[in-house]
Amino acid sequence: MLFHPKSPFFVLRHKDFRLLWLGLLISRIGSEMQVVGMSWHVYLLTGSAFSLSLIGLSRFIPIVSFSLFGGMVADVFDRKKIMLTAQIVMTLATLILTIATYKGLASPMLIYITIFITSLAGAFDTPSRQAIVPLLVPQQEFVKAVSLNTIMWQSAIVLGPSLAGFTIASFNVGAVYLINTLSFIAVIIALLLMSPIKQVIIQKAEFNFESLKVGIHFVFKTPIIVSSMLLDFFATFFGSATVLMPIYAKDILHVGAQGLGFLYAAPALGAVIAGLVISSHENLKSQGKILLISVVIYGLSMILFGISRNFILSLFFIFVSGSADAISSVIRNAIRQLKTPDHLRGRMVSINQIFFQGGPQLGEVEAGIVAGFINAPFAVVTGGLATIIATGIIARLVPQLRRYNTHEPIEIL
Repeated sequence: MLFHPKSPFFVLRHKDFRLLWLGLLISRIGSEMQVVGMSWHVYLLTGSAFSLSLIGLSRFIPIVSFSLFGGMVADVFDRKKIMLTAQIVMTLATLILTIATYKGLASPMLIYITIFITSLAGAFDTPSRQAIVPLLVPQQEFVKAVSLNTIMWQSAIVLGPSLAGFTIASFNVGAVYLINTLSFIAVIIALLLMSPIKQVIIQKAEFNFESLKVGIHFVFKTPIIVSSMLLDFFATFFGSATVLMPIYAKDILHVGAQGLGFLYAAPALGAVIAGLVISSHENLKSQGKILLISVVIYGLSMILFGISRNFILSLFFIFVSGSADAISSVIRNAIRQLKTPDHLRGRMVSINQIFFQGGPQLGEVEAGIVAGFINAPFAVVTGGLATIIATGIIARLVPQLRRYNTHEPIEIL
């Protein structure tokens, strides 16, 4: 039944995709545990919302500085080897933080440096990882692969924060870092076991500035792609409240470290359920309208979360936000990957990485600053409202996005 054509896990019958998916699932659980651990650790060390904003800044700087370079590398060199190198770098950086924490030498600065290094490695890993997926499955099953990757990612966000909360409460934050260090090994093993992957070379990419310009030109002259990226950026910039969760857990909802884990996990649980629903539909109609509506629901749910003072209601509202975000994420990713030729895919993903990772990291900086000057609920509520307004503007300016359906021909200006 697992590999039945109507099963959301049908695409796992492809061995290389299955290996990568399982390795990434294990690794992402560890990484999501560390996200919670780092936020909690920094807040305990400093007690400052401003210090939490530096977490987002530490992730944002390497993404903006190196993503385009990482995308060009992914289109020129062996994507599997790039991923392997990046995973080893992330493993070593996390190991150093683990040792320092157990020896009592960890500081906010060391945590920021670790985040910077892992984000730098991610700037090379992400374009190669996303660009490699279309080569592992048939094109007609690609949307299912995207849905399953969303399920994997969000399942990790469900399990990781929950496990992090209990691990911190039962042991210490160093145990979280240790688990994440070990989890990277799963991806490294998966990559070593995968078959050699032949990239589709229609037009060979070269490692130079002109090659970078070609990728940028393609993205910004393709309205359906650039509008989906802008939607990504504004929704995550204004709607990101993840960095403020320690404040909600400790000072607003008064639920402590274990409650913090549930706050991180609730939106991911909603995303998993939404991903399963989407992957069960063979032909989803009116994807453009569904995309825009889901982002509006995401913004509205964040507004309601911001004003809630009840833990159960807060969990429900961010559960809904996760469901809406997953629906929009699957559609956005499918649009971009299906509309991009393989020889440009790494550069497209790298540009998108600036939007979809840069948005939330800058959003965390913005949320931390607003929360520091005013308060956390004000930051969350105004962010949700701004998300809705930005979505309305993009929908009006890009009618092609509103009308989008899977088999629509590509339009390049």
